Amino acid sequence: MFEFSHLRCFIVLAEELHFHRAAQRLNMTQPPLSRQIQLLEHELGVCLLRRSSRLVELTPAGKAFYLEARRLLHIAENAKVIAQRMARGESGLVTLGFTAASSYAFLPRLVALAKEKLPEIDLVLREMVTLDQIEALNSGRIDLGFLRPPLNRYGISGKRILREPLLLAVPRDHPLAACEQLRLTDLDRQPFITYSPVEGRYFHDLLAGLFQTAGVAPNYVQYAIQTHSILALVNAGIGLAVVPESARNLHPDGVVLRDFPSEAKASTELFLAWRDGNENPAASVLSELILREFGGGGSSAK
Repeated sequence: MFEFSHLRCFIVLAEELHFHRAAQRLNMTQPPLSRQIQLLEHELGVCLLRRSSRLVELTPAGKAFYLEARRLLHIAENAKVIAQRMARGESGLVTLGFTAASSYAFLPRLVALAKEKLPEIDLVLREMVTLDQIEALNSGRIDLGFLRPPLNRYGISGKRILREPLLLAVPRDHPLAACEQLRLTDLDRQPFITYSPVEGRYFHDLLAGLFQTAGVAPNYVQYAIQTHSILALVNAGIGLAVVPESARNLHPDGVVLRDFPSEAKASTELFLAWRDGNENPAASVLSELILREFGGGGSSAK
Protein backbone atom coordinates (compact mmCIF):
# COMPACT_ATOMS: atom_id res chain seq x y z
CA MET A 1 0.00 0.00 0.00
CA PHE A 2 1.32 3.45 -0.84
CA GLU A 3 2.22 5.89 1.91
CA PHE A 4 1.20 9.49 2.37
CA SER A 5 4.81 10.52 1.72
CA HIS A 6 4.40 9.07 -1.78
CA LEU A 7 1.24 11.11 -2.28
CA ARG A 8 2.91 14.31 -1.11
CA CYS A 9 5.83 13.84 -3.54
CA PHE A 10 3.48 13.09 -6.44
CA ILE A 11 1.24 16.09 -5.73
CA VAL A 12 4.17 18.52 -5.68
CA LEU A 13 5.63 17.03 -8.87
CA ALA A 14 2.22 17.17 -10.58
CA GLU A 15 1.99 20.87 -9.70
CA GLU A 16 5.54 21.73 -10.78
CA LEU A 17 5.90 19.27 -13.70
CA HIS A 18 9.64 19.63 -13.11
CA PHE A 19 11.73 17.24 -11.00
CA HIS A 20 14.31 19.81 -9.89
CA ARG A 21 11.76 22.40 -8.73
CA ALA A 22 9.61 19.73 -7.07
CA ALA A 23 12.64 18.35 -5.21
CA GLN A 24 13.49 21.85 -3.97
CA ARG A 25 9.96 22.33 -2.63
CA LEU A 26 10.19 18.99 -0.85
CA ASN A 27 13.68 19.73 0.54
CA MET A 28 15.14 16.64 -1.09
CA THR A 29 17.30 15.72 -4.10
CA GLN A 30 15.98 14.43 -7.41
CA PRO A 31 16.99 10.74 -7.11
CA PRO A 32 14.93 10.09 -3.94
CA LEU A 33 11.99 11.93 -5.52
CA SER A 34 12.21 9.77 -8.63
CA ARG A 35 12.33 6.68 -6.44
CA GLN A 36 9.17 7.75 -4.53
CA ILE A 37 7.27 8.22 -7.81
CA GLN A 38 8.46 4.85 -9.12
CA LEU A 39 7.32 3.12 -5.93
CA LEU A 40 3.91 4.80 -6.19
CA GLU A 41 3.47 3.79 -9.83
CA HIS A 42 4.54 0.25 -9.00
CA GLU A 43 2.04 0.04 -6.18
CA LEU A 44 -0.78 1.39 -8.37
CA GLY A 45 0.22 -0.57 -11.43
CA VAL A 46 -0.25 2.44 -13.71
CA CYS A 47 1.93 5.11 -15.29
CA LEU A 48 1.23 8.50 -13.75
CA LEU A 49 3.82 10.60 -15.62
CA ARG A 50 5.39 10.84 -19.03
CA ARG A 51 9.04 11.79 -18.76
CA SER A 52 11.53 13.06 -21.26
CA SER A 53 14.77 15.06 -21.06
CA ARG A 54 12.82 18.28 -21.44
CA LEU A 55 9.24 17.49 -20.41
CA VAL A 56 7.23 16.00 -17.57
CA GLU A 57 3.49 15.65 -18.03
CA LEU A 58 0.63 13.80 -16.39
CA THR A 59 -0.98 10.85 -18.07
CA PRO A 60 -4.80 10.65 -18.02
CA ALA A 61 -4.46 8.27 -15.07
CA GLY A 62 -2.07 10.73 -13.42
CA LYS A 63 -4.56 13.60 -13.81
CA ALA A 64 -7.34 11.55 -12.22
CA PHE A 65 -5.08 10.31 -9.42
CA TYR A 66 -3.81 13.84 -8.70
CA LEU A 67 -7.34 15.01 -7.74
CA GLU A 68 -7.91 12.02 -5.48
CA ALA A 69 -4.43 12.26 -3.98
CA ARG A 70 -5.02 15.89 -2.96
CA ARG A 71 -8.35 14.90 -1.38
CA LEU A 72 -6.78 12.01 0.55
CA LEU A 73 -3.89 14.13 1.79
CA HIS A 74 -6.29 16.86 2.92
CA ILE A 75 -8.37 14.31 4.84
CA ALA A 76 -5.26 12.90 6.51
CA GLU A 77 -3.93 16.31 7.50
CA ASN A 78 -7.35 17.39 8.72
CA ALA A 79 -7.65 14.22 10.81
CA LYS A 80 -4.31 15.03 12.43
CA VAL A 81 -5.47 18.55 13.32
CA ILE A 82 -8.77 17.25 14.70
CA ALA A 83 -7.00 14.66 16.86
CA GLN A 84 -4.58 17.25 18.21
CA ARG A 85 -7.39 19.70 19.00
CA MET A 86 -9.39 17.01 20.78
CA ALA A 87 -6.33 15.96 22.80
CA ARG A 88 -5.92 19.59 23.91
CA GLY A 89 -9.64 19.84 24.70
CA GLU A 90 -10.17 22.54 22.08
CA SER A 91 -12.86 20.49 20.35
CA GLY A 92 -15.10 17.59 21.29
CA LEU A 93 -18.40 16.82 22.97
CA VAL A 94 -19.40 17.68 26.55
CA THR A 95 -22.64 16.47 28.16
CA LEU A 96 -23.99 18.87 30.78
CA GLY A 97 -26.62 18.18 33.41
CA PHE A 98 -28.60 21.13 34.76
CA THR A 99 -31.46 21.85 37.10
CA ALA A 100 -34.52 23.55 35.68
CA ALA A 101 -34.00 26.68 37.79
CA SER A 102 -30.46 27.13 36.44
CA SER A 103 -31.87 27.29 32.90
CA TYR A 104 -33.85 30.49 33.58
CA ALA A 105 -30.84 32.82 33.54
CA PHE A 106 -27.48 31.15 34.17
CA LEU A 107 -27.53 28.45 31.50
CA PRO A 108 -28.24 30.79 28.54
CA ARG A 109 -25.27 32.95 29.62
CA LEU A 110 -23.04 29.91 29.85
CA VAL A 111 -24.04 28.54 26.44
CA ALA A 112 -23.41 31.94 24.82
CA LEU A 113 -20.00 32.14 26.51
CA ALA A 114 -19.03 28.63 25.39
CA LYS A 115 -20.04 29.37 21.79
CA GLU A 116 -17.87 32.48 21.84
CA LYS A 117 -14.81 31.11 23.62
CA LEU A 118 -14.92 27.40 22.65
CA PRO A 119 -16.77 27.23 19.32
CA GLU A 120 -15.41 23.76 18.46
CA ILE A 121 -16.87 22.15 21.60
CA ASP A 122 -20.40 20.81 21.17
CA LEU A 123 -22.70 20.79 24.21
CA VAL A 124 -25.37 18.21 24.96
CA LEU A 125 -27.76 19.54 27.62
CA ARG A 126 -29.78 17.26 29.90
CA GLU A 127 -32.27 18.60 32.46
CA MET A 128 -32.04 16.61 35.71
CA VAL A 129 -32.72 17.11 39.37
CA THR A 130 -29.64 17.10 41.60
CA LEU A 131 -29.94 13.46 42.73
CA ASP A 132 -30.15 12.25 39.13
CA GLN A 133 -27.14 14.38 38.19
CA ILE A 134 -25.04 12.80 40.94
CA GLU A 135 -25.88 9.34 39.62
CA ALA A 136 -25.24 10.44 36.02
CA LEU A 137 -21.84 11.85 36.97
CA ASN A 138 -20.89 8.62 38.72
CA SER A 139 -21.94 6.48 35.75
CA GLY A 140 -20.32 8.77 33.18
CA ARG A 141 -23.61 9.67 31.46
CA ILE A 142 -22.80 13.36 31.93
CA ASP A 143 -19.42 15.10 32.11
CA LEU A 144 -20.38 18.14 34.19
CA GLY A 145 -23.37 19.05 36.31
CA PHE A 146 -24.99 22.26 37.53
CA LEU A 147 -26.63 21.20 40.75
CA ARG A 148 -27.52 22.09 44.31
CA PRO A 149 -25.44 21.29 47.40
CA PRO A 150 -24.40 19.38 49.36
CA LEU A 151 -21.84 17.44 47.33
CA ASN A 152 -21.37 14.56 49.72
CA ARG A 153 -20.75 11.72 47.27
CA TYR A 154 -17.34 10.07 47.06
CA GLY A 155 -15.60 10.73 43.75
CA ILE A 156 -17.62 13.87 42.96
CA SER A 157 -16.02 17.30 43.32
CA GLY A 158 -17.40 20.77 42.72
CA LYS A 159 -17.30 24.47 43.35
CA ARG A 160 -19.96 27.11 43.89
CA ILE A 161 -20.49 29.25 40.81
CA LEU A 162 -23.68 31.12 41.67
CA ARG A 163 -25.45 32.55 44.69
CA GLU A 164 -28.82 34.25 44.25
CA PRO A 165 -31.39 35.78 46.60
CA LEU A 166 -34.83 34.38 47.28
CA LEU A 167 -38.13 35.99 46.27
CA LEU A 168 -41.62 35.63 47.64
CA ALA A 169 -44.18 34.80 44.93
CA VAL A 170 -47.65 36.11 45.78
CA PRO A 171 -50.92 35.94 43.81
CA ARG A 172 -51.68 39.39 42.42
CA ASP A 173 -54.95 39.71 44.39
CA HIS A 174 -53.44 38.54 47.71
CA PRO A 175 -53.19 41.20 50.48
CA LEU A 176 -49.42 40.67 50.80
CA ALA A 177 -48.94 41.59 47.12
CA ALA A 178 -49.22 45.27 48.07
CA CYS A 179 -46.72 45.08 50.94
CA GLU A 180 -43.34 46.59 50.08
CA GLN A 181 -41.63 45.50 53.31
CA LEU A 182 -42.39 41.93 54.26
CA ARG A 183 -41.50 40.13 57.48
CA LEU A 184 -41.19 36.42 58.01
CA THR A 185 -44.01 36.52 60.53
CA ASP A 186 -46.31 37.72 57.71
CA LEU A 187 -46.02 34.25 56.25
CA ASP A 188 -47.21 32.40 59.36
CA ARG A 189 -50.26 30.19 58.68
CA GLN A 190 -50.37 31.32 55.06
CA PRO A 191 -51.21 28.67 52.41
CA PHE A 192 -47.88 27.71 50.91
CA ILE A 193 -46.61 25.86 47.84
CA THR A 194 -43.15 24.45 48.31
CA TYR A 195 -40.66 22.10 46.71
CA SER A 196 -40.88 18.33 46.96
CA PRO A 197 -38.94 16.93 49.93
CA VAL A 198 -37.43 14.29 47.59
CA GLU A 199 -36.77 15.69 44.09
CA GLY A 200 -36.55 19.28 45.38
CA ARG A 201 -34.87 18.44 48.65
CA TYR A 202 -32.34 21.31 48.59
CA PHE A 203 -34.99 24.04 48.37
CA HIS A 204 -37.39 22.17 50.64
CA ASP A 205 -34.84 21.84 53.45
CA LEU A 206 -33.55 25.38 52.98
CA LEU A 207 -36.99 26.94 53.36
CA ALA A 208 -38.06 24.60 56.16
CA GLY A 209 -34.95 25.59 58.10
CA LEU A 210 -35.60 29.31 57.60
CA PHE A 211 -39.20 29.05 58.79
CA GLN A 212 -38.33 26.85 61.75
CA THR A 213 -35.62 29.26 62.91
CA ALA A 214 -38.05 32.17 62.69
CA GLY A 215 -40.83 30.26 64.45
CA VAL A 216 -43.05 30.56 61.38
CA ALA A 217 -45.40 27.72 60.40
CA PRO A 218 -46.76 28.05 56.86
CA ASN A 219 -49.69 25.87 55.84
CA TYR A 220 -48.24 23.67 53.09
CA VAL A 221 -50.98 22.94 50.57
CA GLN A 222 -49.02 21.69 47.54
CA TYR A 223 -45.61 20.26 46.68
CA ALA A 224 -43.94 20.55 43.26
CA ILE A 225 -40.57 19.84 41.70
CA GLN A 226 -39.95 22.72 39.28
CA THR A 227 -40.06 26.47 39.85
CA HIS A 228 -42.22 27.15 36.80
CA SER A 229 -44.81 24.65 38.10
CA ILE A 230 -44.82 26.36 41.50
CA LEU A 231 -45.38 29.76 39.87
CA ALA A 232 -48.29 28.35 37.88
CA LEU A 233 -49.89 27.19 41.13
CA VAL A 234 -49.31 30.63 42.68
CA ASN A 235 -50.93 32.20 39.64
CA ALA A 236 -53.93 29.94 40.20
CA GLY A 237 -54.32 31.47 43.67
CA ILE A 238 -53.54 28.25 45.53
CA GLY A 239 -50.96 29.84 47.81
CA LEU A 240 -47.67 31.68 48.26
CA ALA A 241 -44.22 30.36 47.40
CA VAL A 242 -40.53 31.14 47.74
CA VAL A 243 -38.49 30.93 44.53
CA PRO A 244 -34.96 31.87 43.39
CA GLU A 245 -34.44 35.33 41.90
CA SER A 246 -33.88 33.89 38.43
CA ALA A 247 -37.63 33.15 38.37
CA ARG A 248 -38.06 36.80 37.29
CA ASN A 249 -37.04 35.65 33.83
CA LEU A 250 -40.21 33.57 33.59
CA HIS A 251 -42.39 36.72 33.72
CA PRO A 252 -45.27 34.92 35.47
CA ASP A 253 -48.67 36.46 34.80
CA GLY A 254 -50.83 37.11 37.84
CA VAL A 255 -47.88 36.71 40.21
CA VAL A 256 -46.15 39.48 42.17
CA LEU A 257 -42.53 38.82 43.11
CA ARG A 258 -41.35 40.52 46.30
CA ASP A 259 -37.95 40.55 47.98
CA PHE A 260 -37.78 37.89 50.66
CA PRO A 261 -37.74 39.32 54.20
CA SER A 262 -34.27 40.73 54.78
CA GLU A 263 -33.95 39.33 58.31
CA ALA A 264 -33.76 35.81 56.83
CA LYS A 265 -30.49 36.59 54.99
CA ALA A 266 -31.25 33.67 52.70
CA SER A 267 -29.86 32.78 49.28
CA THR A 268 -29.56 29.73 47.06
CA GLU A 269 -26.38 28.22 45.68
CA LEU A 270 -25.55 26.51 42.41
CA PHE A 271 -22.46 24.31 42.05
CA LEU A 272 -20.46 23.09 39.09
CA ALA A 273 -19.74 19.41 39.75
CA TRP A 274 -17.58 16.84 38.01
CA ARG A 275 -16.47 13.24 38.45
CA ASP A 276 -12.91 12.85 39.67
CA GLY A 277 -10.81 11.23 36.95
CA ASN A 278 -13.02 12.24 34.02
CA GLU A 279 -10.79 11.78 30.98
CA ASN A 280 -12.72 14.01 28.56
CA PRO A 281 -10.25 16.85 27.70
CA ALA A 282 -13.05 19.08 26.40
CA ALA A 283 -14.87 18.81 29.75
CA SER A 284 -11.72 19.94 31.54
CA VAL A 285 -11.29 22.94 29.25
CA LEU A 286 -14.96 23.91 29.61
CA SER A 287 -14.89 23.58 33.41
CA GLU A 288 -11.79 25.79 33.52
CA LEU A 289 -13.66 28.43 31.52
CA ILE A 290 -16.70 28.19 33.80
CA LEU A 291 -14.65 28.47 36.98
CA ARG A 292 -12.67 31.38 35.54
CA GLU A 293 -15.81 33.30 34.60
CA PHE A 294 -18.17 32.29 37.42
CA GLY A 295 -15.92 30.76 40.09
CA GLY A 296 -16.36 33.71 42.40
CA GLY A 297 -19.76 32.30 43.24
CA GLY A 298 -21.35 35.71 43.51
CA SER A 299 -24.83 36.78 42.55
CA SER A 300 -25.17 36.46 38.80
CA ALA A 301 -28.74 35.44 38.23
CA LYS A 302 -29.80 38.47 36.26
